[in-house]
Amino acid sequence: MRRPRRAAEALALTAALLAVAACGSRLPESAFEDGRTSRAPADASAPIRVGIITSATSPVGGATFTDTRDGARAYFAHLNAHGGIDGRRVEALLCDDGGSGVGNNTCVHRLVDEEKVVALVATTSLDYAGAARVSRAGVPDIGGQPIGPAYDTYPHLYGIYGSSAPRDGTPGWNGTLYGGTEVYRYFKREKGARTAAVVSYNQAASAAYARLVTRGLEAEGYKVVPEEVDFALPNFRAVAADLKSQKADLVFDAIDAHGNARLCEAMDRAGVRVTAKVTNVQNWSSTVAADYKDAPHCRDSLWVTGSSRNYEDTGHPAVRAFRDGTENLKTHSQWQLEGWAAALWFTDAARSCAAHGDGVTRACVDRFMNRDEPYTARGLLLPVTYRPLPEPPATRRTCLSVARWVDGRGWVTQNGDMTRTCFDVPQLAYQP
Repeated sequence: MRRPRRAAEALALTAALLAVAACGSRLPESAFEDGRTSRAPADASAPIRVGIITSATSPVGGATFTDTRDGARAYFAHLNAHGGIDGRRVEALLCDDGGSGVGNNTCVHRLVDEEKVVALVATTSLDYAGAARVSRAGVPDIGGQPIGPAYDTYPHLYGIYGSSAPRDGTPGWNGTLYGGTEVYRYFKREKGARTAAVVSYNQAASAAYARLVTRGLEAEGYKVVPEEVDFALPNFRAVAADLKSQKADLVFDAIDAHGNARLCEAMDRAGVRVTAKVTNVQNWSSTVAADYKDAPHCRDSLWVTGSSRNYEDTGHPAVRAFRDGTENLKTHSQWQLEGWAAALWFTDAARSCAAHGDGVTRACVDRFMNRDEPYTARGLLLPVTYRPLPEPPATRRTCLSVARWVDGRGWVTQNGDMTRTCFDVPQLAYQP
């Protein structure tokens, strides 16, 4: 079941895109990054083809969506350098959908129908318009980022965080998704936080995220301070002044990365000091020092929560393997680690096919994905399952990964192993 922070990330990202919404749908120049239209050979020595669809040239900017792609590509390069899957290379075919539904359908048609890929891996699409087509074709889509509700809607689609929804063609349970309050419970228990501000734009998607966060905070007994700013001309100075007068312990937001940096700068200038400025997994990267260079106090209060192991935890063997395999990348991020985990997930599925003598087929990979045993990608992920429940549970035990930014050290994991930072929390309904 997707947690509220996952829904929050999707809604917050939607809000971040509003400034470029007028650009309309378009096919990017790189819609066919690898322009071959030949079909995958059938012999057992041929490469195993997978597809990676990314909104790399979306109007938001390439850096927003490419980290998962880069993590997956790095894993497959590492895999091929060590013999591939039973001697067969994995060939990752890339397609940039440009952030549009038209481009996404074009990518799906090319990879699924023409290239006959065995699976899609680490999909990160702004508008996953081709999701139903992927599902109808029975192509497993492994470890995608749930920017929209597709991974809680269709069979054969397996998002990186799992789902307990029926996935019968309707999002969640009859159009309603559910998620827990574990993030808010964590800061209440560990930091004694009692007052939380929620900063949003005066725009539908941003306001929807803010309402979702507010409901979760209120369910955990917080006093909530709503802060709405104009999308076109946000007055972050006024927000910072109010945060100071309200003595907020925590700050959550439904705004884009640039807005967050400006908010932090305003908070520093106003002398606002909070227990935590809480961000999400998309901003869990090594670029924090540069992004928040003009807000040292706010930067010192940055915390992040997620469902995967901190990419800085190099004492863990799976993280060490990821860092070794991505040492040539200029920056590192949590989305890169999750893209690496998605590629590892596919590899384990493909190896299970070889072990059973079935050959690496879509059906065999899909069977592995549907098994009852939770998957952790060697400990990179909290246990992921896709066991459907007929009804959403009222409560659920949920664990989370927590880290804090420390200058000179990067993201430092808090409270030990993520598998032990767990809470029994209520599940709140929301609309996708």
